[in-house]
Amino acid sequence: MKLIISKLFFISAIAMMLGSCKKDEAQQFFQGGTAPALTASVSSTIPLTYATKDQVGVVFSWSNPNYQFVNGISSQDVAYTLEIDKTGNNFAGANKITISIAKDLAITYTQDQFNSLIANLNLTIGTPASIDVRIKASMNGNVATALISNKLVFTVTPYNPPPKVAVPSGGVLYLVGSATGGGWGNPVPVPTQQFTKVSTTLYSITVPLTGGQEFLFLPLNGDWGHKFACNKTAAPPSGETGGVFGYDFSDNFPGPAASGTYKIDVDFQKGTYTLTKQ
Repeated sequence: MKLIISKLFFISAIAMMLGSCKKDEAQQFFQGGTAPALTASVSSTIPLTYATKDQVGVVFSWSNPNYQFVNGISSQDVAYTLEIDKTGNNFAGANKITISIAKDLAITYTQDQFNSLIANLNLTIGTPASIDVRIKASMNGNVATALISNKLVFTVTPYNPPPKVAVPSGGVLYLVGSATGGGWGNPVPVPTQQFTKVSTTLYSITVPLTGGQEFLFLPLNGDWGHKFACNKTAAPPSGETGGVFGYDFSDNFPGPAASGTYKIDVDFQKGTYTLTKQ
């Protein structure tokens, strides 16, 4: 019995030693690679206009880094990260854009897609700006294997697409309904039920609302001819905290369940409104 146990112990020890040797050997396999070379279908300027929003804006392409091991080129999938930032930030800006790409060697953006993508950089609409683009490669996201491409610099001029809901032609907006102090009386009391025009596409009002009631937005005080309303069958439907709205939609906006003071923000650019309890 002692002899059998001794043999088993000896075999286990040899197995552990071999396993350790394999690990040490594997650590020496990786020899590096070549930083990917980034190119683009356009040079210096990426075109961005609403009129041609569905056309290709830019195609980014890059070379395979060909990660090398002692026994040859790696057959493992390489992960890529496309990085975009304002020129001068050295890809360390607070709003830097990072896009993960599985294993492709190119990515295509329409003008509309790229315009939306760079919105996070908070560039001034209609004003040319300079951006930097690069690609970063790695094996399974391992930082030790990261290889960074050359940097490309472009000029872009972001645009605002037309508002999803046409703004009031008179530049004013009013609140009416059973949830308000003025009820369904029209014209509504002003200035208490008149929105503040924050921008050309954003209106806001802070007002007491009665719980469990409804309301509408009017572009012309005293006129029932047109209204901004909601569609309860829309996806997603409008609710207590807001949702989508449109011109002459069929349903009243559902008010909050509880009475209180609420801020209503109406965003014509996005075609949505929000209710926030104060």
